[in-house]
Amino acid sequence: MLKIILIALLPLLGLFSDGSDNLFTGQMPNGHGWETGILEKMIAANGSVTMDLNLRHLNSARSIAKTASPRVLRFNVERDSFFTVLVFNDELRGPLPSSMRLIPQDSAHLPAKLNASYQQLVVESTPWGGQYELVVRDGITGFLFFNIEGQEYNYDANQSSFNVQNGRLLISNEFAAALGRPSSAGSVVGKISISATMRPIEITQVINNEVVSEFLPSQPAAGSVQGPDVIVGDLNGLSQPDSAATGTQVGISVGTDSCNIGTVDLDWFQTPNNDHPVIPQNLYRMSGGATNDDRLEQIGQSSVKHAFMALTENICGLGCNGVGDTHLGSGCSDPYVVSLNSGGSAHNLGSRAWINPFTGAFPRADSATPPNSHTGHIHSSVSHRMVVEISDLSTTLNAGATYYAEAQYITPHEYVWCQANPGQCNMYNNVSYRQYNVTGTGSPFSFSPAGSTVRTKPAINTWRGATLVEIRPDPGNDGIANDGIGTIAYKVTNRSPGVWHYEYAIYNQNLDRAIQTFSVPVAAGVTLSNVGFHAPPQQPGWISDGTAGNTGFSSTPWTQTQAGGSMTWSSETLAQNQNANAIRWGTMYNFRFDSGRPPQTTNATIGFLKTGSPITIQIQGPSVPAAAVSVSGQVMGPDGRGLRNATVSITDSLGVIRLATTSSFGFYAFDAIPPGDTYVIRVSSRLYRFQPVRLPITDTVADLNFVGLE
Repeated sequence: MLKIILIALLPLLGLFSDGSDNLFTGQMPNGHGWETGILEKMIAANGSVTMDLNLRHLNSARSIAKTASPRVLRFNVERDSFFTVLVFNDELRGPLPSSMRLIPQDSAHLPAKLNASYQQLVVESTPWGGQYELVVRDGITGFLFFNIEGQEYNYDANQSSFNVQNGRLLISNEFAAALGRPSSAGSVVGKISISATMRPIEITQVINNEVVSEFLPSQPAAGSVQGPDVIVGDLNGLSQPDSAATGTQVGISVGTDSCNIGTVDLDWFQTPNNDHPVIPQNLYRMSGGATNDDRLEQIGQSSVKHAFMALTENICGLGCNGVGDTHLGSGCSDPYVVSLNSGGSAHNLGSRAWINPFTGAFPRADSATPPNSHTGHIHSSVSHRMVVEISDLSTTLNAGATYYAEAQYITPHEYVWCQANPGQCNMYNNVSYRQYNVTGTGSPFSFSPAGSTVRTKPAINTWRGATLVEIRPDPGNDGIANDGIGTIAYKVTNRSPGVWHYEYAIYNQNLDRAIQTFSVPVAAGVTLSNVGFHAPPQQPGWISDGTAGNTGFSSTPWTQTQAGGSMTWSSETLAQNQNANAIRWGTMYNFRFDSGRPPQTTNATIGFLKTGSPITIQIQGPSVPAAAVSVSGQVMGPDGRGLRNATVSITDSLGVIRLATTSSFGFYAFDAIPPGDTYVIRVSSRLYRFQPVRLPITDTVADLNFVGLE
């Protein structure tokens, strides 16, 4: 590995002086006859970027102690990003002016300016001669957020890997001004690291400073992700295979087209071999509020389809290498129509309970615990398919709602490759979703696509206006069975004056440990109402379904408790019930309440069913009430004299009423009024009429006077 801190471009500087993209034509500069070799112009085929940001410092007007824990923001580098470097005889000579677009992989509570640009950030290599070689800016508006200093460049010719380490993130002058803290310009708020796999786009042979040959390498024939990497390239044909309903439920299925965007052929051995992907399906509904996006709920989940015999289609347009059958070739696609993913007439889909979603491990089909057995139970119209309540699909009951189908590929080969090739772990991008329209008020229902498939993202990403935060309990340190990721999304809406609705959704993508508790801090004196919980229907139990006693996972709603300064929801523990209704992999649960307190940033706690200590995740919750205040004033007649024995009422946003009677001179007072709410104050008298007052109260109010009307 070659480590370069200061890069001496030396004789090659003449190549870039005119700013031309055609750097490798014509004669090399004179004066250095020893320049002989191969010059490569390379771009970032793929990669990742992490920013360790001290968000407390960034979000605060005051400097925070250096011990404040950073927030790690993770990004993927846009594939074939034209962030360009020069390599001469396998040694790095330096980056050219260019940029790479960053694709966020998680969310955070960011300053408004940075949050607005979060989806369009780029790392830019600046033109030569500037103070900083690298910066982070908005790729569309050009707004500069961070300058980077102190970085070290590393290039490994054997792996064609380019890395940037130890880069310090400095607040730019523009960003400091936008934060309202010009004096913060130049202060360090974190570090950045970049890891990218490079590929050449121009190769030039140089002898004694003179170009003797040059050529442009062809584009890679298949995907450029290192290792095997199966994704859902397309979802299609969402339908209800059986027009009959079973009680209040219907069974829904969706077709999936898999694509191997990796450079390695993916194992695809059919049962009884257990080295093949499995495919679960989910259905979601977004609804509620004036714009039908107050909440996103999962309303259906299926068992899993066990993949068999890979085809060699080119659905993702990567250029299939022609490998099929027991492997999904690099760049190749394998389509599964609805009839296959619905299990057909045999409904031959297997239970999710057997499968570790991170390692992809499950028993062989010829073992004592077959993962796809259908012995001893009778199939209905909904068996093993996405089980959905009719009331969740009816267009009469869900006017204006939008629906999203989601599918995922879980495969052991990616995990095995990850263990042998650290840094090439592709188990996090196997979920895609697509929006569908629903037609019908009862069974059967019909569906039509309303948009294209959104690849490599779970459906929780479609929740409009929500903030998403990644759940990653202990990346790389959890042991074989317990790594993985999830997402918590939250949205706070001010539904009416003085009332805020808090909606949370927790999605477990591939955490085998499962999620068993969720707690939101609620300070003393904060009243909650409309506390709620939502989970999708579970699959019923059947013989050899992988659950304890073959009874299936529980559907018992979570217990709701407000005590000890928190609002907590919880399922049974593993000790109480091995089949507890925890948030298992590939599922999403919702939690909600209303409060008279506006939101503030706080930390929720998430606890796990199987293993691992609870973790905290930054969200928004009800703010802490300020100290109680008073409201006082005088009630007067039209002549300005105090009116005795009039009744004054004050009503909060929840309808709680307090009364007071005026004194001999018309004075009244209310003590211990909780601030932060909107109140209505009224006066009642047999002598005069009074106009009521609607008033947000945040501090003590004096001289709130009323004058009677004739």
